[in-house]
Amino acid sequence: MKLTNFEIIYNEDRVNIPDKNRIRESLVKILGQANVSTREIDLLAYSKDASLIGNNWTIKGKIGGLPDFITWPETVNQISEILKLANGEKIPVIPYGEGSGVVGGAIPVRGGIIIDMKKFNKVLEINDKDLTVTVETGMNGMNLERYLNAKGYTCGHIPQSIYTSSVGGWIAHRAAGQFSTKYGKIEDIVIGMEVVLPQGDIIEFKPIVRSAVGPQLNKLFLGNEGSLGIVTKATLRIWPFPEKRALISYAFPTFEDSIEAIREILREQVYPAVIRIYDADETTRHFEMVEKAKDKVMVVFVCEGNARLVNLEEEITREKCEKHAGIDCGEHPVEHWFETRFRVTETSTVPPNKMIADTIEVAVSWTNVSKLYHAVVEAVQNIDGIFLITAHVSHFYPNGVGIYFSFAGVEMQDNTDFDLYKETWRVTIKTVLDSGGSIAHHHGIGINRSEWMDEEWGKSMNIMRAFKKIVDPNNILNPGKVYESIWTKGGEK
Repeated sequence: MKLTNFEIIYNEDRVNIPDKNRIRESLVKILGQANVSTREIDLLAYSKDASLIGNNWTIKGKIGGLPDFITWPETVNQISEILKLANGEKIPVIPYGEGSGVVGGAIPVRGGIIIDMKKFNKVLEINDKDLTVTVETGMNGMNLERYLNAKGYTCGHIPQSIYTSSVGGWIAHRAAGQFSTKYGKIEDIVIGMEVVLPQGDIIEFKPIVRSAVGPQLNKLFLGNEGSLGIVTKATLRIWPFPEKRALISYAFPTFEDSIEAIREILREQVYPAVIRIYDADETTRHFEMVEKAKDKVMVVFVCEGNARLVNLEEEITREKCEKHAGIDCGEHPVEHWFETRFRVTETSTVPPNKMIADTIEVAVSWTNVSKLYHAVVEAVQNIDGIFLITAHVSHFYPNGVGIYFSFAGVEMQDNTDFDLYKETWRVTIKTVLDSGGSIAHHHGIGINRSEWMDEEWGKSMNIMRAFKKIVDPNNILNPGKVYESIWTKGGEK
């Protein structure tokens, strides 16, 4: 299909590039002919990420945004030269990992140059004494984990997207993996970075375990979504591959019973690597074969590490679960979770035409988690056209949780599917804010959440925008995201 057959949703925001041939020649001079493309098939391939609404657009012959050039740099100096060129010409640049983001963060809504990081795919060093690995950030997540496992280590960062995401993508979105309760989120794992700034300067944050040398500038590049700089190299914490793994599952009468059991486990400074609560509806969907869990709330645990510690963690976990009316369901539900944890067939096989579906992950304190859960479910259920709203809780802290809502709906007579999609996001986020939660836990901001950044941050958002202006005065790095909202512009034409 020709690009001319596609409607570009955010076409009005595109940056005009008067002499594309000259820019292409400059890019070829930097990268070589083989590492630059303006072919229609390549431009189309980089016009979207894994956003579910993007699948909806594609089936209708729509795309969110269209790049002008695709590049595949091989060295940090080449990235620096691309950014110097783009900054001088005021051309947008969008860093691209593996395109598995789900909030539109990689959609080139202003056009411009895609920098695909896939050739930055090397493990540079493992330091056994310091327990670190230094890696280029285009490295695929599963390739990294397999490499480490073969040498007796684990990174412990296992997001659902591990087969289709990169180290740079994890850093850009402040990602969290399935084993995060034990090993931490990406911000706990990264201890050093190399970053190329919008005007081409290359800076390095050396891998230091901890320091007290003023404000921590490096933290601003965690979660920057490619808007402040491009991270090209990172040093990550690693751990010895676990000696033992214990699989535990319990079914609880209510959501509140499960929450209290886990809160008390963490209060004892016991940290199972994996904890996942499935509300009653998700339990029916994912664990219908478990008779003991019928009409209940399933929780699965994985404890791993030193065998003696695992034994103690398992003992305390079982004690707290049984205290709160948990029913032991054995290892099978956890084995089933391991078998299915990377499948996304519910969303990938549903025809998106006239239907919408998505997930919205948020964060909240223990004090407000039950209130927020029930408020969001009730509010979304009341939206005309919504037929599914469920939740699971997949990330835990001594002070709160990350909760993950899934919804689905069908276009109604007076409400297009995209209108319904935006309304469901709006109702969910408003309810989360009203219930004392944060609007994002680990997927990032992208297009979907930028509308609510001012409500989340208050006056602090002015400081964030000022910093963006200082670092990127020409607003070339991933414009239209994080600091400004174009969300309400999209939709049916």
